[in-house]
Amino acid sequence: MEQLQELKRRLEEEELNLEQRVGLLNHGLSRALNMAALQTDGGALTHVKSQLYLSGVLSHCVQVLSLEPRRLRGHWSAAATLAHLTSSCCVGVEPGKHSEAFHRLFLPSVVDGLLSLAGQLMRRAECVSLLRKVMDSVGWLLRAQPQLSSQVLSSVHYEQIQMCDDVSVSLLCVQLWNQTCTSTRDFLSGLSDDSVLLLLNEAVCQLAVSADSTVGGASVRLILLMANQQELRVHRLLLSFRGLDSLLDKDWRGRGFDEDMDQLITFIQSDKSTAGFSQASTERVRAACVIQAAWRSYQTRRRVKSLNRAVSTLQRRYRARRRQQQRHREAQQWEEELKYQVCVRRQQARREFHQKQRRLLQLLPADQVQSYLQECERRAAVVIQSFWRGFRERRRYNDTHLHTLRHAHTQQQAARTLQRAVRCFLQKRRAAKAPPLTPFWIGQNGLTDSRRVELKRQVEEYISLHPSSRVSRQECERLHEEVQLLLLAELQRGDHQRTEALLAHTHTQLELLRDAPPLSVVTATDAESFLSPSGPIAARARDAHNAALQASRLPWWRTLGETAGVDTFSSAHLQELEAELGGLFVGGFSKVSETDGLNL
Repeated sequence: MEQLQELKRRLEEEELNLEQRVGLLNHGLSRALNMAALQTDGGALTHVKSQLYLSGVLSHCVQVLSLEPRRLRGHWSAAATLAHLTSSCCVGVEPGKHSEAFHRLFLPSVVDGLLSLAGQLMRRAECVSLLRKVMDSVGWLLRAQPQLSSQVLSSVHYEQIQMCDDVSVSLLCVQLWNQTCTSTRDFLSGLSDDSVLLLLNEAVCQLAVSADSTVGGASVRLILLMANQQELRVHRLLLSFRGLDSLLDKDWRGRGFDEDMDQLITFIQSDKSTAGFSQASTERVRAACVIQAAWRSYQTRRRVKSLNRAVSTLQRRYRARRRQQQRHREAQQWEEELKYQVCVRRQQARREFHQKQRRLLQLLPADQVQSYLQECERRAAVVIQSFWRGFRERRRYNDTHLHTLRHAHTQQQAARTLQRAVRCFLQKRRAAKAPPLTPFWIGQNGLTDSRRVELKRQVEEYISLHPSSRVSRQECERLHEEVQLLLLAELQRGDHQRTEALLAHTHTQLELLRDAPPLSVVTATDAESFLSPSGPIAARARDAHNAALQASRLPWWRTLGETAGVDTFSSAHLQELEAELGGLFVGGFSKVSETDGLNL
């Protein structure tokens, strides 16, 4: 019982999707039935089934079986297993005081859910075995509860199953009633004439429409089983199907069940001359013929219409598939052409590079070729190593930084949560301790005429005691000009002081440059003393140092013919700096380069 309560709680409380719900129901029902079957007590299985019904677990099963087809798509096997387990649990239940609700409400809902699932499986050709399993579940339920036969025959879902043109589906329907009639000897006694007539109509319709010998033999055996149970009643109802004996003799002779067919023909033709047909039965037969003709014409039109729709659908899908293949081929050709162009251009660039390198090697002396090639290999190795180390460090930094960010984000969220809770707690406590505020209008009678006169008198007395100082427009303009002159003088004095401070700082830097030691004996402390706090100076020194490093890495043939130009540019640049600083610049080109390197 604890397992059933736990199963019910999980079904009602947990947020489960359809797949999890069906799996939980299948597992729970199978486990409960297996444990009850292993017990030696004969009433344990009945007790478990009754508890499944009373606890509402079977109601959850019926809800799942009655879902829409789009929600059950992809879960047909699990749904068929659930249908089989639900049918088994409904057989042998002792509902007790809920007997009326069980037989009038619950069992019809179970039958409707099983037939709905069978109708959905009937439309899928790959689910024939699952359809057989569901129909066996319906037959098992009918054999235990024969009063449900009238509901099955009048069900909309069962009518849709009967209309299916598949031979296997028709055979399943006929075998369902064959097994029910065989297992229950008084099956027809609990059915009304309309239900028996519907059952006979299904068997005769299969004989008239189907051409399969298996379906025909099963239909003939069904009619014989019904005749064996209630001969007079079935014979009276068979008189409504005029021409059935001739149909059997003409269309079904030599199909492998001649003995059963002869027995049925003999049964139909017995007392046929004395029975006679009344006017009502004749009208009934005529109406049945009209209905059958209308149904056959409707079925034929539907087949023709569906055939046209199928042809148009096939053509549309074929054209779409062909257009897709054409676009794929064009995209593939374009990609191949692009790859070919890339390969060609890469090969041309490689060829030009090798030709250029060959021409340069021809210009070099023979004793310098080997050293030049070794230098090229060394630089290539340095580039590869620098790229690999940069990639490795970036990846390591990203991993560490991501972990740090996640940890910091978690801490921030926790801190926000704690702060929010504390603020809410403090706000509630302050609100509870604070006395209620009295509205400002409570206890006030308003402003009377005497009070208004008294306030006006007080205002006039204050104005007379504190007269406002009136200033002319000329006086305001004069004061404004004086303020502007004072502000301008203050700004000029600040600029002059800033200029003097900058010149003093420049003289200090120049004195440091004069006394600077050479780079061969400089220490870390000496290097830090030459770092400039000025942003423009540091940027200029960094650019000069980078230019010197790039120039030092160039091959010797790239620097040919550039020494004179560099010296001319350096001397001209030094003259401009000396003129700009007013004779304060001291030092040569080498001193500036060394200082720039230290500023870095």
